[in-house]
Amino acid sequence: MGELAVGVTLEHTPIHPTPPQTTLSFCFKTLNPKPPFPHKTALSYSSVSRAHNTSLTVYSKNPISDIFSAHKQYPDDSSVDCEDEKPREECGVVGIYGDPEASRLCYLALHALQHRGQEGAGIVCVKDNVLQTITGMGLVSEVFNQSKLDKLPGDLAIGHVRYSTAGSSMLKNVQPFVAGYRFGSVGVAHNGNFVNYRALRAMLEENGSIFNTTSDTEVVLHLIANSKDRPFLLRIVEACEQLEGAYSMVFVTEDKLVAVRDPHGFRPLVMGRRGNGAVVFASETCALDLIEATYEREVYPGEVVVVDKEGVLSQCLWSRPQPKQCIFEHIYFSQPNSVVFGRSVYQTRLSIGEILATESPVECDVVIAVPDSGVVAALGYAAKAGVPFQQGLIRSHYVGRTFIEPSQKIRDFGVKLKLSPVRAVLEGKRVVVVDDSIVRGTTSSKIVRLLKEAGAKEVHMRIASPPIIGSCYYGVDTPSAEELISNKMKVEEMREAMGLDSLAYLRFDSLKKMLGKQSPNFCYACFTGDYPVKPRD
Repeated sequence: MGELAVGVTLEHTPIHPTPPQTTLSFCFKTLNPKPPFPHKTALSYSSVSRAHNTSLTVYSKNPISDIFSAHKQYPDDSSVDCEDEKPREECGVVGIYGDPEASRLCYLALHALQHRGQEGAGIVCVKDNVLQTITGMGLVSEVFNQSKLDKLPGDLAIGHVRYSTAGSSMLKNVQPFVAGYRFGSVGVAHNGNFVNYRALRAMLEENGSIFNTTSDTEVVLHLIANSKDRPFLLRIVEACEQLEGAYSMVFVTEDKLVAVRDPHGFRPLVMGRRGNGAVVFASETCALDLIEATYEREVYPGEVVVVDKEGVLSQCLWSRPQPKQCIFEHIYFSQPNSVVFGRSVYQTRLSIGEILATESPVECDVVIAVPDSGVVAALGYAAKAGVPFQQGLIRSHYVGRTFIEPSQKIRDFGVKLKLSPVRAVLEGKRVVVVDDSIVRGTTSSKIVRLLKEAGAKEVHMRIASPPIIGSCYYGVDTPSAEELISNKMKVEEMREAMGLDSLAYLRFDSLKKMLGKQSPNFCYACFTGDYPVKPRD
């Protein structure tokens, strides 16, 4: 730390010191709720010594042969799901330092971030200089239980929830990842996407690195291991200087918790503190609220924050361009009770609904929402229009992915599993239905059909975002540009194809006006096709 010559701010926190690292080898445990082979137990141990600083061993609970079996264990389901339409936030992260219940607090915080990823979850906890790991496929509550959390003692932990892109939903890709290098061990949890991942991976493989996953996050571990710098902070800085794209990451070593955010600040990352002085990092403030941590501030774009027994060290190590924070965090991804990029998500969505009612009014009897993400905007629309808001669609929160193929006679199978129309609200009514976005358009068409089959006299759809015309390369799973309906049809053509009586989007200029002075700080690439960091891969 003392080797850094740039501005340092240091504040002390009442955190108990951790014994320093004294060995160049380490052992950690990985617990798997679904062992890949019958003769394996759920608990496996690995230990290795390092002789060269350019070698890297990534510790995973799956052996190499899992690469061939993982697809069979966890097939990529292609059945209809009414949320396949939505862009998918791929990750949520959390880090805790200085609390004896770190793993349990991590578990609770991941619950609060479950909306950011439902395909896998993991926690790394540090005890006696050993990084212990539990990862698994499924929801947080499916991966963890009391006995597993009992195996994660310590006052330092990081956690991750994951929503993968198609074809990569396998256990070996579930974070946090843990690796060993000649100076110790490191775990990482990452939210975002590196746009130069393939180029970096090719370079590392050419130099002898062996990859164990298909996740771009693994590149960071190799870059850290290959760094010639000794202090861990400088290794992270050197690694991040080679990364392009979006990243909000938390790292854990034997005695440190580190949070890093990319220079543009695409993805959110906040810092808070519990009453006992424990420091917490999380993707959203809703996670801080659940574990009774007080929000202090965002991790700034281009900032590295190191927490250890000496306190909290903040370094802004990169030149900071104009921030380009993801606008979809406010439109769709984040929880309404979160404060993201310094703004209330609830208030943003409420204001959008009011704007829609002002700019795209229509005679109607009732306003409903496509739950859950359309609810707050619908409340704003209804209040501004002076029309009752009612629950015209009820969402089932207990339907996961299904592997049962419906017959052709069961029309709109996937949508009907998730959304049920309320005939008493809809029958004979002129209905305004508010949704956050339209991606491919197939689900929206099915929702319109459900509403009309339930007796709606008219259906008018209002969309709480501008038309999506571009794919996201910064950590969101979106279809290719060719699949986006707004690239193929004009609004009137979409209205006619969906069977709507009227269709209106939030105007782009109105969105920017609503954001006010913060407007230049947001990324609108999905609406404009103008990418702040050009995708290279």
